[in-house]
Amino acid sequence: MTTAAMPPVRFRISRYRNLAWWGSGLACLLSLLGMALCWLTPSIGLPLKPGLDFTGGTQIQLERLCRTDCPAISASQIQESLQQLTFDTGAGSSPAPNLDSAQVQLLDEGRSLLIRLPELSPEQATKVTAVLGQTLGPLDAAGTAVNTIGPTLGDQLLRGSLVSLLVSFAAIAAYITFRYDRVYAGLALVCLAHDVLITCGVFAWLGLLRGVEVDSLFAVSLITVAGYSVTDTVVVFDRIREQQTTLAALPVVEQVDVAVDATLTRSLYTSLTTLLPLVALIFFGGSTLFWFAVALTVGIAVGSWSSIGVAPTLLPLFARS
Repeated sequence: MTTAAMPPVRFRISRYRNLAWWGSGLACLLSLLGMALCWLTPSIGLPLKPGLDFTGGTQIQLERLCRTDCPAISASQIQESLQQLTFDTGAGSSPAPNLDSAQVQLLDEGRSLLIRLPELSPEQATKVTAVLGQTLGPLDAAGTAVNTIGPTLGDQLLRGSLVSLLVSFAAIAAYITFRYDRVYAGLALVCLAHDVLITCGVFAWLGLLRGVEVDSLFAVSLITVAGYSVTDTVVVFDRIREQQTTLAALPVVEQVDVAVDATLTRSLYTSLTTLLPLVALIFFGGSTLFWFAVALTVGIAVGSWSSIGVAPTLLPLFARS
């Protein structure tokens, strides 16, 4: 019986596998380092900096009314104003919160402010907004937003997000284990862990350097990245299994090169068309969806890379030929 001749291959991924392994390995190590530093930072104490959704508290967003450039203001000035603020602690009123730990973030060259505070009652939040108006100048009422999440609800959201992540990852693991043999399933899970780890690592460093926090939308982005990563990897694996039938006489490395070359254009086009709307969200989606879009963009880009450069190049080391 004769086997099909080796088709021409434009791009041989096996020639660059050492570079791919070193690049992915370095990215994973940096991600682990960032998460470890977050854990060791007293003000964070977790692998990622948790947002209001998970810790509870009150977040006040303010928009200043400025015809041209807004008068310069610093975060320290706002914190001083908050520290001098006193609340009525008479009968029937909520306990006075400690505002010394208030976190202030200036956005859009000082036109917008994001202030993170302990949990405030509606009356206390109104008083904080009024006092800040005296410091900042006229405020746009339409741009003022106050969000409060209690510590109990925040804890429930954190646990719910972790459970949803674990359940989704377990379901993905069960699916690929059922569909493929142990080698393919194991490599798909390695890619899944690779993509999620690097995405988390990017946000760990952003939390350390820029104070970026993760919320429930970040958990949603991780689930989406996991699904995309496995889908892209499965497409490449399906083509490799086809080559194992048509090119059975060739080494596994050659079969992998043919399969990756055949799916490369499809993978790049699919990733590009997925990333284009995410880039549009980053630039035009507003502050609410900005970091959600960034997380998806990082995860899908890394997932596309791992499906091409990580999983296929590792297969010849473990496949039975």
